[in-house]
Amino acid sequence: MMQVYCKNTKTYKKFPEGTTLEQMVSEFDFEKPYPIVSAKVNNVSQGLRFRLYHNKDVEFLDVTAPSGMRVYTRSLYFLLYKAAIEVFPGCEVYMEHPISRGYFCHLHKPDKSELTPEDVDRVRGRMREIVEQNTPFHRYEVHTDKAIKIFKDNGYEDKVMLLETSDEVYTDYYTLGDTVDYYYGRLVPTAGYLTVWDVQPFHNGILLRVPDRKNPTQLAPFKDQPKTFEMFDESLRWNIIQRLSNVGDVNHAILSGKASELIQVAEALQEKKIVQIAEEIDRRSRQENPLKVVLITGPSSSGKTTFCKRLSVQLKACGLLPMSMSTDDYFVNREDTPRLPDGSYDFDNFDTVDHAKMQADILAMLRGEDVQVPEFNFVTGKREYNGKHIHLVPGCVLLVEGIHALNPGLTDQIDDCSKYKIFINTLTSTSLDNHNCIPTSDNRLLRRIVRDYNKGAFTARQSIQQWPNVRQSEHDWIYPYQETADVMFNSAYLVEFAVLRNHAEPILASVPKNCPEYSEAHRLLKFIHYFTPVPDQEIPPTSLLREFLGGSSFKY
Repeated sequence: MMQVYCKNTKTYKKFPEGTTLEQMVSEFDFEKPYPIVSAKVNNVSQGLRFRLYHNKDVEFLDVTAPSGMRVYTRSLYFLLYKAAIEVFPGCEVYMEHPISRGYFCHLHKPDKSELTPEDVDRVRGRMREIVEQNTPFHRYEVHTDKAIKIFKDNGYEDKVMLLETSDEVYTDYYTLGDTVDYYYGRLVPTAGYLTVWDVQPFHNGILLRVPDRKNPTQLAPFKDQPKTFEMFDESLRWNIIQRLSNVGDVNHAILSGKASELIQVAEALQEKKIVQIAEEIDRRSRQENPLKVVLITGPSSSGKTTFCKRLSVQLKACGLLPMSMSTDDYFVNREDTPRLPDGSYDFDNFDTVDHAKMQADILAMLRGEDVQVPEFNFVTGKREYNGKHIHLVPGCVLLVEGIHALNPGLTDQIDDCSKYKIFINTLTSTSLDNHNCIPTSDNRLLRRIVRDYNKGAFTARQSIQQWPNVRQSEHDWIYPYQETADVMFNSAYLVEFAVLRNHAEPILASVPKNCPEYSEAHRLLKFIHYFTPVPDQEIPPTSLLREFLGGSSFKY
Protein backbone atom coordinates (compact mmCIF):
# COMPACT_ATOMS: atom_id res chain seq x y z
CA MET A 1 0.00 0.00 0.00
CA MET A 2 1.05 3.61 -0.57
CA GLN A 3 -0.03 6.79 1.16
CA VAL A 4 -1.38 9.75 -0.82
CA TYR A 5 -1.74 13.25 0.58
CA CYS A 6 -4.58 15.15 -1.12
CA LYS A 7 -3.99 18.91 -1.13
CA ASN A 8 -7.68 19.54 -1.87
CA THR A 9 -8.77 17.96 1.42
CA LYS A 10 -5.49 18.16 3.38
CA THR A 11 -5.96 14.51 4.29
CA TYR A 12 -4.12 11.22 3.73
CA LYS A 13 -5.48 7.98 2.28
CA LYS A 14 -3.88 4.63 1.47
CA PHE A 15 -4.25 2.97 -1.92
CA PRO A 16 -2.86 -0.16 -3.60
CA GLU A 17 0.23 0.50 -5.67
CA GLY A 18 -0.65 1.19 -9.31
CA THR A 19 -3.93 2.99 -8.56
CA THR A 20 -4.74 5.69 -11.12
CA LEU A 21 -5.57 9.28 -10.27
CA GLU A 22 -8.96 8.75 -11.91
CA GLN A 23 -9.71 5.93 -9.47
CA MET A 24 -8.61 8.02 -6.49
CA VAL A 25 -10.56 11.21 -7.09
CA SER A 26 -13.90 9.87 -5.88
CA GLU A 27 -12.28 8.64 -2.65
CA PHE A 28 -11.54 12.18 -1.52
CA ASP A 29 -14.50 14.23 -0.34
CA PHE A 30 -14.16 17.85 -1.42
CA GLU A 31 -16.30 20.31 -3.33
CA LYS A 32 -16.18 19.59 -7.05
CA PRO A 33 -18.29 22.26 -8.78
CA TYR A 34 -16.80 21.25 -12.14
CA PRO A 35 -15.45 17.93 -13.42
CA ILE A 36 -11.87 17.04 -12.45
CA VAL A 37 -9.77 16.80 -15.63
CA SER A 38 -6.18 16.46 -14.39
CA ALA A 39 -3.97 16.60 -11.32
CA LYS A 40 -0.60 17.70 -10.05
CA VAL A 41 1.53 14.97 -8.54
CA ASN A 42 4.38 16.37 -6.45
CA ASN A 43 3.74 19.67 -8.27
CA VAL A 44 4.00 18.15 -11.77
CA SER A 45 0.97 18.07 -14.08
CA GLN A 46 -0.29 14.57 -14.87
CA GLY A 47 -3.25 13.04 -16.67
CA LEU A 48 -5.89 11.17 -14.68
CA ARG A 49 -4.70 7.83 -16.10
CA PHE A 50 -1.37 8.33 -14.33
CA ARG A 51 -0.62 5.46 -11.94
CA LEU A 52 1.01 5.96 -8.55
CA TYR A 53 3.42 3.44 -7.05
CA HIS A 54 4.91 5.46 -4.18
CA ASN A 55 3.79 7.98 -1.57
CA LYS A 56 2.85 11.26 -3.31
CA ASP A 57 1.20 14.61 -2.85
CA VAL A 58 -1.77 15.07 -5.22
CA GLU A 59 -3.84 18.11 -6.13
CA PHE A 60 -6.88 17.47 -8.33
CA LEU A 61 -7.74 20.17 -10.90
CA ASP A 62 -10.70 21.28 -13.01
CA VAL A 63 -10.59 23.67 -15.96
CA THR A 64 -10.61 26.76 -13.74
CA ALA A 65 -6.92 25.98 -13.10
CA PRO A 66 -4.54 26.94 -15.96
CA SER A 67 -3.01 23.46 -15.94
CA GLY A 68 -6.45 21.84 -16.13
CA MET A 69 -7.51 24.12 -18.98
CA ARG A 70 -4.39 23.21 -20.96
CA VAL A 71 -5.21 19.49 -20.60
CA TYR A 72 -8.79 20.14 -21.71
CA THR A 73 -7.90 22.27 -24.75
CA ARG A 74 -5.17 19.86 -25.91
CA SER A 75 -7.75 17.08 -25.83
CA LEU A 76 -10.09 19.25 -27.91
CA TYR A 77 -7.32 19.75 -30.48
CA PHE A 78 -7.11 15.97 -30.90
CA LEU A 79 -10.89 15.61 -31.01
CA LEU A 80 -11.13 18.23 -33.77
CA TYR A 81 -8.28 16.66 -35.72
CA LYS A 82 -9.74 13.15 -35.58
CA ALA A 83 -13.19 14.35 -36.64
CA ALA A 84 -11.75 16.41 -39.51
CA ILE A 85 -9.71 13.59 -41.05
CA GLU A 86 -12.66 11.23 -40.78
CA VAL A 87 -15.05 13.68 -42.46
CA PHE A 88 -12.43 14.70 -45.05
CA PRO A 89 -9.94 11.81 -45.44
CA GLY A 90 -6.57 13.17 -46.54
CA CYS A 91 -7.21 16.70 -45.28
CA GLU A 92 -4.57 18.78 -43.48
CA VAL A 93 -5.32 20.39 -40.12
CA TYR A 94 -3.31 23.20 -38.54
CA MET A 95 -3.95 24.48 -35.01
CA GLU A 96 -2.61 28.00 -35.45
CA HIS A 97 -3.08 30.34 -32.50
CA PRO A 98 -5.46 31.60 -29.79
CA ILE A 99 -7.85 34.33 -30.94
CA SER A 100 -11.30 35.66 -29.99
CA ARG A 101 -11.40 33.57 -26.78
CA GLY A 102 -10.86 30.39 -28.77
CA TYR A 103 -8.30 28.75 -31.09
CA PHE A 104 -8.02 29.30 -34.83
CA CYS A 105 -7.61 26.26 -37.04
CA HIS A 106 -6.94 25.88 -40.76
CA LEU A 107 -8.57 22.88 -42.45
CA HIS A 108 -7.33 22.23 -45.98
CA LYS A 109 -9.62 19.82 -47.79
CA PRO A 110 -8.05 17.30 -50.18
CA ASP A 111 -9.79 18.85 -53.22
CA LYS A 112 -8.49 22.33 -52.22
CA SER A 113 -12.05 23.72 -52.25
CA GLU A 114 -13.10 26.47 -49.85
CA LEU A 115 -14.28 25.44 -46.40
CA THR A 116 -18.04 26.05 -46.05
CA PRO A 117 -20.35 26.38 -43.03
CA GLU A 118 -21.83 23.01 -43.99
CA ASP A 119 -18.33 21.49 -43.78
CA VAL A 120 -17.91 22.87 -40.26
CA ASP A 121 -21.33 21.43 -39.32
CA ARG A 122 -20.19 17.99 -40.49
CA VAL A 123 -16.99 18.22 -38.43
CA ARG A 124 -18.99 19.33 -35.38
CA GLY A 125 -21.37 16.41 -35.82
CA ARG A 126 -18.53 13.89 -35.95
CA MET A 127 -16.90 15.47 -32.87
CA ARG A 128 -20.16 15.03 -30.97
CA GLU A 129 -20.38 11.37 -32.00
CA ILE A 130 -16.87 10.70 -30.68
CA VAL A 131 -17.76 12.41 -27.39
CA GLU A 132 -21.01 10.43 -27.09
CA GLN A 133 -19.11 7.20 -27.76
CA ASN A 134 -16.74 8.15 -24.92
CA THR A 135 -13.79 7.11 -27.06
CA PRO A 136 -10.68 6.72 -24.86
CA PHE A 137 -7.41 8.58 -25.23
CA HIS A 138 -4.35 6.38 -24.71
CA ARG A 139 -0.76 7.44 -24.04
CA TYR A 140 2.22 5.33 -25.10
CA GLU A 141 5.85 5.89 -24.13
CA VAL A 142 8.34 4.55 -26.68
CA HIS A 143 11.90 5.14 -27.83
CA THR A 144 12.08 8.39 -29.77
CA ASP A 145 13.34 6.51 -32.85
CA LYS A 146 10.20 4.38 -32.80
CA ALA A 147 7.98 7.46 -32.39
CA ILE A 148 9.71 9.06 -35.38
CA LYS A 149 9.03 5.94 -37.45
CA ILE A 150 5.35 5.90 -36.41
CA PHE A 151 4.89 9.52 -37.43
CA LYS A 152 6.87 9.06 -40.64
CA ASP A 153 4.67 6.10 -41.58
CA ASN A 154 1.61 8.30 -40.99
CA GLY A 155 3.00 11.18 -43.06
CA TYR A 156 3.44 13.56 -40.09
CA GLU A 157 6.60 15.29 -41.31
CA ASP A 158 6.08 18.19 -38.88
CA LYS A 159 6.34 15.81 -35.92
CA VAL A 160 9.26 13.97 -37.49
CA MET A 161 11.14 17.27 -37.89
CA LEU A 162 10.43 18.19 -34.26
CA LEU A 163 11.47 14.83 -32.76
CA GLU A 164 14.57 14.54 -34.95
CA THR A 165 15.95 17.61 -33.16
CA SER A 166 15.03 16.23 -29.73
CA ASP A 167 17.68 14.65 -27.53
CA GLU A 168 15.10 12.69 -25.54
CA VAL A 169 15.56 8.92 -25.33
CA TYR A 170 11.82 8.28 -24.91
CA THR A 171 8.81 10.09 -26.37
CA ASP A 172 5.08 9.97 -25.62
CA TYR A 173 2.45 9.70 -28.31
CA TYR A 174 -1.33 9.42 -28.06
CA THR A 175 -4.19 7.64 -29.76
CA LEU A 176 -7.88 8.51 -29.92
CA GLY A 177 -9.55 5.38 -31.22
CA ASP A 178 -7.39 4.34 -34.19
CA THR A 179 -5.98 7.86 -34.77
CA VAL A 180 -2.41 8.58 -33.67
CA ASP A 181 -1.03 12.02 -32.76
CA TYR A 182 1.55 13.82 -30.63
CA TYR A 183 0.94 16.33 -27.83
CA TYR A 184 3.49 17.82 -25.50
CA GLY A 185 1.26 17.59 -22.42
CA ARG A 186 -1.33 15.31 -20.89
CA LEU A 187 -4.88 14.69 -22.16
CA VAL A 188 -8.17 13.74 -20.46
CA PRO A 189 -8.91 9.98 -20.13
CA THR A 190 -11.79 9.82 -22.62
CA ALA A 191 -13.62 12.06 -25.08
CA GLY A 192 -16.64 11.94 -22.77
CA TYR A 193 -14.88 14.46 -20.52
CA LEU A 194 -15.19 17.06 -23.30
CA THR A 195 -18.70 18.37 -22.73
CA VAL A 196 -18.32 22.13 -23.30
CA TRP A 197 -16.97 23.24 -26.69
CA ASP A 198 -18.05 24.30 -30.17
CA VAL A 199 -16.65 24.97 -33.62
CA GLN A 200 -17.73 27.74 -35.97
CA PRO A 201 -16.63 29.16 -39.33
CA PHE A 202 -14.03 31.86 -38.76
CA HIS A 203 -12.29 33.83 -41.51
CA ASN A 204 -10.99 31.10 -43.86
CA GLY A 205 -10.94 28.39 -41.23
CA ILE A 206 -12.50 27.16 -37.98
CA LEU A 207 -12.66 28.70 -34.53
CA LEU A 208 -12.48 26.05 -31.80
CA ARG A 209 -14.36 27.47 -28.84
CA VAL A 210 -13.51 26.39 -25.29
CA PRO A 211 -15.04 26.71 -21.80
CA ASP A 212 -14.95 29.99 -19.96
CA ARG A 213 -12.37 29.61 -17.21
CA LYS A 214 -14.51 31.47 -14.66
CA ASN A 215 -17.68 29.55 -15.54
CA PRO A 216 -16.69 26.30 -17.30
CA THR A 217 -20.30 25.25 -17.83
CA GLN A 218 -20.47 27.88 -20.58
CA LEU A 219 -18.35 28.74 -23.61
CA ALA A 220 -15.93 31.60 -23.28
CA PRO A 221 -17.77 34.57 -24.86
CA PHE A 222 -16.77 35.24 -28.45
CA LYS A 223 -14.92 38.50 -29.02
CA ASP A 224 -14.12 39.59 -32.54
CA GLN A 225 -10.49 40.71 -32.92
CA PRO A 226 -9.95 41.58 -36.60
CA LYS A 227 -6.77 43.62 -36.08
CA THR A 228 -5.21 40.96 -33.89
CA PHE A 229 -6.14 38.28 -36.43
CA GLU A 230 -4.53 40.28 -39.23
CA MET A 231 -1.30 40.60 -37.22
CA PHE A 232 -1.23 36.82 -36.66
CA ASP A 233 -2.04 36.21 -40.32
CA GLU A 234 0.76 38.51 -41.48
CA SER A 235 3.30 36.57 -39.39
CA LEU A 236 1.94 33.21 -40.55
CA ARG A 237 2.19 34.22 -44.21
CA TRP A 238 5.83 35.16 -43.74
CA ASN A 239 6.60 31.90 -41.91
CA ILE A 240 5.01 29.85 -44.69
CA ILE A 241 6.97 31.73 -47.37
CA GLN A 242 10.18 31.02 -45.46
CA ARG A 243 9.09 27.42 -44.73
CA LEU A 244 9.47 28.00 -41.01
CA SER A 245 5.97 27.17 -39.80
CA ASN A 246 7.00 24.82 -36.99
CA VAL A 247 9.70 24.53 -34.37
CA GLY A 248 11.16 21.53 -36.20
CA ASP A 249 11.68 23.75 -39.27
CA VAL A 250 13.43 26.39 -37.17
CA ASN A 251 15.58 23.82 -35.36
CA HIS A 252 16.74 22.29 -38.64
CA ALA A 253 17.56 25.76 -39.99
CA ILE A 254 19.62 26.49 -36.86
CA LEU A 255 21.44 23.16 -37.05
CA SER A 256 22.27 23.85 -40.70
CA GLY A 257 24.04 27.07 -39.72
CA LYS A 258 21.31 29.62 -40.47
CA ALA A 259 20.86 31.01 -36.94
CA SER A 260 22.66 34.25 -37.79
CA GLU A 261 20.48 34.79 -40.86
CA LEU A 262 17.29 34.09 -38.89
CA ILE A 263 18.29 36.71 -36.31
CA GLN A 264 19.12 39.27 -39.00
CA VAL A 265 15.84 38.73 -40.83
CA ALA A 266 13.80 38.89 -37.60
CA GLU A 267 15.47 42.19 -36.69
CA ALA A 268 14.96 43.54 -40.22
CA LEU A 269 11.25 42.69 -40.15
CA GLN A 270 10.76 44.49 -36.85
CA GLU A 271 12.76 47.51 -37.99
CA LYS A 272 10.78 47.65 -41.23
CA LYS A 273 7.54 47.79 -39.26
CA ILE A 274 8.89 50.50 -36.93
CA VAL A 275 9.95 52.56 -39.95
CA GLN A 276 6.47 52.23 -41.45
CA ILE A 277 4.90 53.39 -38.18
CA ALA A 278 7.31 56.33 -37.93
CA GLU A 279 6.55 57.39 -41.51
CA GLU A 280 2.80 57.25 -40.82
CA ILE A 281 3.25 59.40 -37.71
CA ASP A 282 5.35 61.83 -39.74
CA ARG A 283 2.68 62.01 -42.47
CA ARG A 284 -0.11 62.63 -39.99
CA SER A 285 1.90 65.20 -38.05
CA ARG A 286 2.04 67.36 -41.17
CA GLN A 287 -1.72 67.39 -41.85
CA GLU A 288 -3.99 70.38 -41.31
CA ASN A 289 -5.09 68.87 -37.95
CA PRO A 290 -1.72 67.46 -36.96
CA LEU A 291 -1.06 64.40 -34.84
CA LYS A 292 0.67 65.44 -31.61
CA VAL A 293 0.43 62.53 -29.17
CA VAL A 294 1.53 58.92 -29.73
CA LEU A 295 0.11 56.49 -27.17
CA ILE A 296 2.07 53.24 -26.77
CA THR A 297 0.84 50.32 -24.69
CA GLY A 298 1.03 46.55 -24.39
CA PRO A 299 1.04 43.81 -21.75
CA SER A 300 3.90 43.04 -19.39
CA SER A 301 7.25 42.21 -21.04
CA SER A 302 6.02 42.99 -24.54
CA GLY A 303 8.96 45.35 -25.11
CA LYS A 304 7.17 48.71 -24.84
CA THR A 305 10.19 50.61 -23.52
CA THR A 306 12.64 49.50 -26.21
CA PHE A 307 10.00 49.93 -28.91
CA CYS A 308 9.48 53.52 -27.75
CA LYS A 309 13.22 54.19 -27.97
CA ARG A 310 13.57 52.62 -31.41
CA LEU A 311 10.54 54.54 -32.64
CA SER A 312 12.11 57.76 -31.34
CA VAL A 313 15.20 57.07 -33.46
CA GLN A 314 13.11 56.59 -36.60
CA LEU A 315 11.02 59.68 -35.87
CA LYS A 316 14.21 61.71 -35.64
CA ALA A 317 15.25 60.25 -38.99
CA CYS A 318 11.95 61.63 -40.34
CA GLY A 319 12.84 65.10 -39.05
CA LEU A 320 10.58 65.07 -35.99
CA LEU A 321 11.50 65.80 -32.38
CA PRO A 322 10.07 63.03 -30.15
CA MET A 323 9.61 63.73 -26.43
CA SER A 324 8.83 60.76 -24.15
CA MET A 325 6.96 60.33 -20.90
CA SER A 326 5.71 57.28 -19.00
CA THR A 327 2.47 56.62 -17.18
CA ASP A 328 4.62 54.97 -14.47
CA ASP A 329 5.95 58.39 -13.43
CA TYR A 330 2.41 59.46 -12.56
CA PHE A 331 1.85 56.64 -10.09
CA VAL A 332 0.09 57.79 -6.95
CA ASN A 333 2.21 57.59 -3.80
CA ARG A 334 2.54 54.05 -2.50
CA GLU A 335 0.17 54.53 0.44
CA ASP A 336 -2.57 55.67 -1.97
CA THR A 337 -2.21 52.68 -4.29
CA PRO A 338 -5.36 50.52 -4.71
CA ARG A 339 -5.22 47.12 -3.08
CA LEU A 340 -6.20 43.61 -4.09
CA PRO A 341 -8.66 41.56 -1.99
CA ASP A 342 -5.73 39.96 -0.13
CA GLY A 343 -4.48 43.40 0.94
CA SER A 344 -1.48 43.56 -1.41
CA TYR A 345 -0.96 46.51 -3.73
CA ASP A 346 -2.71 46.39 -7.11
CA PHE A 347 0.02 48.08 -9.17
CA ASP A 348 -1.78 47.43 -12.47
CA ASN A 349 -5.06 49.12 -11.53
CA PHE A 350 -5.89 52.21 -13.63
CA ASP A 351 -6.28 54.23 -10.42
CA THR A 352 -2.65 53.48 -9.59
CA VAL A 353 -1.98 56.31 -12.07
CA ASP A 354 -2.93 59.90 -11.25
CA HIS A 355 -4.62 60.11 -14.65
CA ALA A 356 -6.30 63.45 -13.97
CA LYS A 357 -2.95 65.12 -13.28
CA MET A 358 -1.29 63.37 -16.23
CA GLN A 359 -3.99 64.46 -18.66
CA ALA A 360 -3.86 68.01 -17.33
CA ASP A 361 -0.10 68.07 -17.94
CA ILE A 362 -0.47 66.69 -21.48
CA LEU A 363 -3.11 69.30 -22.30
CA ALA A 364 -0.80 72.02 -21.01
CA MET A 365 2.02 70.67 -23.21
CA LEU A 366 -0.28 70.70 -26.24
CA ARG A 367 -1.04 74.38 -25.51
CA GLY A 368 2.70 75.05 -25.80
CA GLU A 369 3.36 75.43 -22.08
CA ASP A 370 6.58 74.34 -20.42
CA VAL A 371 5.58 71.57 -18.00
CA GLN A 372 7.63 70.08 -15.17
CA VAL A 373 6.88 66.35 -15.10
CA PRO A 374 7.37 63.98 -12.17
CA GLU A 375 9.63 60.96 -11.83
CA PHE A 376 8.40 58.12 -9.66
CA ASN A 377 10.88 56.88 -7.06
CA PHE A 378 10.24 53.16 -6.81
CA VAL A 379 12.46 52.90 -3.73
CA THR A 380 10.60 55.47 -1.62
CA GLY A 381 7.25 54.85 -3.33
CA LYS A 382 6.72 58.56 -3.96
CA ARG A 383 6.33 60.85 -6.95
CA GLU A 384 9.15 63.38 -7.13
CA TYR A 385 9.85 66.52 -9.13
CA ASN A 386 13.55 66.58 -10.01
CA GLY A 387 13.64 69.34 -12.61
CA LYS A 388 12.59 67.34 -15.69
CA HIS A 389 10.64 69.56 -18.11
CA ILE A 390 8.80 68.91 -21.38
CA HIS A 391 8.17 71.78 -23.77
CA LEU A 392 6.62 70.87 -27.11
CA VAL A 393 7.97 73.20 -29.78
CA PRO A 394 6.95 73.00 -33.47
CA GLY A 395 8.01 69.65 -34.92
CA CYS A 396 7.69 67.85 -31.55
CA VAL A 397 5.68 64.68 -31.05
CA LEU A 398 4.85 63.47 -27.54
CA LEU A 399 5.28 59.74 -26.92
CA VAL A 400 3.29 58.42 -23.95
CA GLU A 401 4.28 54.88 -22.94
CA GLY A 402 2.68 52.63 -20.33
CA ILE A 403 0.17 49.85 -19.73
CA HIS A 404 -2.71 52.35 -19.44
CA ALA A 405 -1.78 54.53 -22.40
CA LEU A 406 -4.78 53.38 -24.49
CA ASN A 407 -7.29 53.59 -21.64
CA PRO A 408 -9.80 56.25 -22.82
CA GLY A 409 -9.90 57.74 -19.33
CA LEU A 410 -6.30 58.88 -19.71
CA THR A 411 -6.79 61.13 -22.74
CA ASP A 412 -10.56 61.61 -23.14
CA GLN A 413 -10.19 65.42 -23.25
CA ILE A 414 -7.68 65.27 -26.11
CA ASP A 415 -8.99 65.44 -29.67
CA ASP A 416 -8.89 62.01 -31.35
CA CYS A 417 -7.28 63.45 -34.50
CA SER A 418 -4.31 64.51 -32.35
CA LYS A 419 -3.69 60.94 -31.10
CA TYR A 420 -2.06 57.89 -32.67
CA LYS A 421 -2.48 54.63 -30.73
CA ILE A 422 0.00 51.74 -30.87
CA PHE A 423 -0.57 48.33 -29.24
CA ILE A 424 2.44 46.05 -28.80
CA ASN A 425 2.04 42.33 -28.19
CA THR A 426 4.09 39.17 -28.52
CA LEU A 427 2.03 36.96 -30.81
CA THR A 428 4.02 33.79 -31.37
CA SER A 429 3.10 32.67 -34.88
CA THR A 430 5.20 29.52 -35.15
CA SER A 431 3.91 26.23 -33.67
CA LEU A 432 5.59 23.21 -32.12
CA ASP A 433 3.98 21.15 -34.88
CA ASN A 434 0.74 21.29 -36.87
CA HIS A 435 -1.41 20.35 -33.86
CA ASN A 436 0.45 22.07 -30.98
CA CYS A 437 0.22 25.85 -30.99
CA ILE A 438 2.38 27.81 -28.54
CA PRO A 439 0.65 29.89 -25.82
CA THR A 440 1.21 33.54 -26.71
CA SER A 441 1.99 34.47 -23.10
CA ASP A 442 4.84 31.99 -22.64
CA ASN A 443 7.52 34.13 -24.27
CA ARG A 444 6.47 37.13 -22.17
CA LEU A 445 6.64 35.05 -18.99
CA LEU A 446 10.09 33.74 -19.92
CA ARG A 447 11.25 37.27 -20.77
CA ARG A 448 10.00 38.51 -17.41
CA ILE A 449 11.63 35.66 -15.47
CA VAL A 450 15.00 36.27 -17.14
CA ARG A 451 14.85 40.06 -16.77
CA ASP A 452 13.69 39.96 -13.13
CA TYR A 453 16.41 37.49 -12.22
CA ASN A 454 19.20 39.36 -14.04
CA LYS A 455 18.21 42.63 -12.35
CA GLY A 456 18.09 40.96 -8.94
CA ALA A 457 14.46 42.08 -8.58
CA PHE A 458 12.77 38.68 -8.18
CA THR A 459 13.61 35.01 -8.21
CA ALA A 460 12.01 32.76 -10.80
CA ARG A 461 9.70 31.46 -8.10
CA GLN A 462 8.54 34.99 -7.27
CA SER A 463 8.03 35.93 -10.94
CA ILE A 464 5.93 32.81 -11.50
CA GLN A 465 3.98 33.49 -8.31
CA GLN A 466 3.09 37.01 -9.50
CA TRP A 467 2.16 35.98 -13.04
CA PRO A 468 -1.53 35.04 -12.49
CA ASN A 469 -2.24 38.51 -11.04
CA VAL A 470 -0.31 40.12 -13.90
CA ARG A 471 -2.35 38.18 -16.46
CA GLN A 472 -5.64 39.02 -14.75
CA SER A 473 -4.73 42.71 -14.70
CA GLU A 474 -3.90 42.57 -18.41
CA HIS A 475 -7.36 41.17 -19.17
CA ASP A 476 -8.96 43.81 -16.94
CA TRP A 477 -6.99 46.91 -17.95
CA ILE A 478 -5.03 46.38 -21.18
CA TYR A 479 -6.61 43.93 -23.63
CA PRO A 480 -10.05 45.62 -23.64
CA TYR A 481 -8.45 48.47 -25.63
CA GLN A 482 -6.31 46.34 -27.95
CA GLU A 483 -8.61 46.60 -30.96
CA THR A 484 -8.90 50.41 -30.60
CA ALA A 485 -5.27 50.81 -31.68
CA ASP A 486 -4.42 52.49 -34.99
CA VAL A 487 -1.63 49.98 -35.48
CA MET A 488 -0.40 46.80 -33.81
CA PHE A 489 3.23 45.77 -33.49
CA ASN A 490 4.26 42.15 -32.95
CA SER A 491 7.37 42.00 -30.79
CA ALA A 492 7.63 38.18 -30.94
CA TYR A 493 10.90 36.92 -32.35
CA LEU A 494 11.13 33.83 -34.54
CA VAL A 495 14.20 32.45 -32.73
CA GLU A 496 13.29 33.95 -29.37
CA PHE A 497 12.76 30.70 -27.45
CA ALA A 498 16.01 29.32 -28.88
CA VAL A 499 17.86 32.38 -27.54
CA LEU A 500 16.01 32.48 -24.21
CA ARG A 501 16.69 28.78 -23.54
CA ASN A 502 20.33 29.27 -22.46
CA HIS A 503 19.29 32.06 -20.08
CA ALA A 504 16.09 30.56 -18.72
CA GLU A 505 17.12 26.95 -18.05
CA PRO A 506 19.40 27.55 -15.05
CA ILE A 507 17.01 30.15 -13.62
CA LEU A 508 13.98 27.83 -13.86
CA ALA A 509 16.02 24.94 -12.46
CA SER A 510 16.49 26.97 -9.28
CA VAL A 511 12.78 26.75 -8.37
CA PRO A 512 12.41 24.30 -5.44
CA LYS A 513 10.46 21.13 -6.18
CA ASN A 514 8.46 21.42 -2.96
CA CYS A 515 6.71 24.71 -3.83
CA PRO A 516 3.58 25.24 -5.98
CA GLU A 517 5.54 27.34 -8.51
CA TYR A 518 7.60 24.30 -9.45
CA SER A 519 4.70 23.08 -11.59
CA GLU A 520 5.02 26.05 -13.95
CA ALA A 521 8.82 25.98 -13.86
CA HIS A 522 8.75 22.29 -14.80
CA ARG A 523 6.33 22.96 -17.66
CA LEU A 524 8.45 25.81 -19.03
CA LEU A 525 11.65 23.78 -18.77
CA LYS A 526 10.07 20.93 -20.71
CA PHE A 527 8.71 23.39 -23.27
CA ILE A 528 11.93 25.31 -24.03
CA HIS A 529 13.77 22.00 -24.33
CA TYR A 530 12.10 21.57 -27.72
CA PHE A 531 14.16 24.46 -29.10
CA THR A 532 17.72 24.07 -30.36
CA PRO A 533 19.64 26.69 -28.33
CA VAL A 534 21.17 29.74 -30.00
CA PRO A 535 23.76 31.93 -28.23
CA ASP A 536 22.82 35.58 -27.93
CA GLN A 537 26.10 37.06 -29.19
CA GLU A 538 24.57 38.07 -32.52
CA ILE A 539 21.49 39.72 -31.00
CA PRO A 540 22.19 43.42 -31.69
CA PRO A 541 22.36 45.90 -28.79
CA THR A 542 19.27 47.72 -30.11
CA SER A 543 17.15 44.54 -30.21
CA LEU A 544 13.92 44.35 -28.23
CA LEU A 545 15.27 41.15 -26.69
CA ARG A 546 18.13 43.10 -25.10
CA GLU A 547 15.59 44.72 -22.76
CA PHE A 548 15.32 41.29 -21.12
CA LEU A 549 18.67 39.64 -21.79
CA GLY A 550 20.78 42.68 -20.90
CA GLY A 551 23.42 44.32 -23.06
CA SER A 552 21.15 46.96 -24.61
CA SER A 553 22.66 50.16 -25.96
CA PHE A 554 19.56 52.05 -24.76
CA LYS A 555 19.39 53.63 -21.32
CA TYR A 556 16.45 52.44 -19.23
